[in-house]
Amino acid sequence: MKLLRYGPKGAEKPGLLDDDGRIRDLSNQVADIDGSVLAPERLAALGKLDAKTLPLVEGSPRMGPPVAGIGKIIAIGLNYSDHAKESGMELPKEPVMFTKAVTAINGPNDPVIMPKGATKTDWEVELAFVIGRKAQYVEEGHALDYVAGYAVMNDVSERAFQLERGGQWVKGKSFDTSAPFGPWLVTKDEVGNPQKLNLWLEVNGVRRQTGNTATMIFGVAHIVSYVSHFMTLLPGDVITTGTPPGVGLGFKPPVFLAAGDVMRLGVEGLGEQRQEVKAWKA
Repeated sequence: MKLLRYGPKGAEKPGLLDDDGRIRDLSNQVADIDGSVLAPERLAALGKLDAKTLPLVEGSPRMGPPVAGIGKIIAIGLNYSDHAKESGMELPKEPVMFTKAVTAINGPNDPVIMPKGATKTDWEVELAFVIGRKAQYVEEGHALDYVAGYAVMNDVSERAFQLERGGQWVKGKSFDTSAPFGPWLVTKDEVGNPQKLNLWLEVNGVRRQTGNTATMIFGVAHIVSYVSHFMTLLPGDVITTGTPPGVGLGFKPPVFLAAGDVMRLGVEGLGEQRQEVKAWKA
């Protein structure tokens, strides 16, 4: 299934994408797409619905983040060897973890507003996944049992805040609109092996990133297990898994985003995003 949330910001309704690429409303089945819906038995029940019997949503409504009530976003840094190299950093021996504030979450096609004082705003296409049931001290061999599904994430970053202001990366990763998420959550049964997915990103029609999740240093199963040994993961939590090479920071000289730029990005089988970059205004 491809689960989604559509409608005005803050008033999204639950839905799914049918086999013909049309949005079907799920409001009569669930209150929202949140952690309570992501348990295996709930997803199995939704999967048995005949999508053609659900109300058809006409037109092209705004797409919101596909999951509501997200408790936390955990991000994995330097998880592609060639990206670590372009960043001038050593390959990690263990996953590098940081957080993005939940206030950063944005619809997949909503504008990205650069933060006040931004000078080095950058792009990062990533595979994200959503936890479907409580995970604590999970063994890697069973780790994918705790994943509800996968989605596209753009881990937009303000590099000056991230790398030049002291302290941890979270400073440059958490400004409002810096986590475009969606357009939909694709359940794991439809995705299959998450380590065989192509990723790409364009800025103003120019391809900047091309990669495949096969080149991750730490795969999804390892990440679930690893993170669960440091904190309890709850249904609806999001983990985003790192980016392939081609970020603006890695160019010589670096190339960063400016107001008016347009990003397009996607992950194989998980849909596409499009964001216009805008300057911060009071």
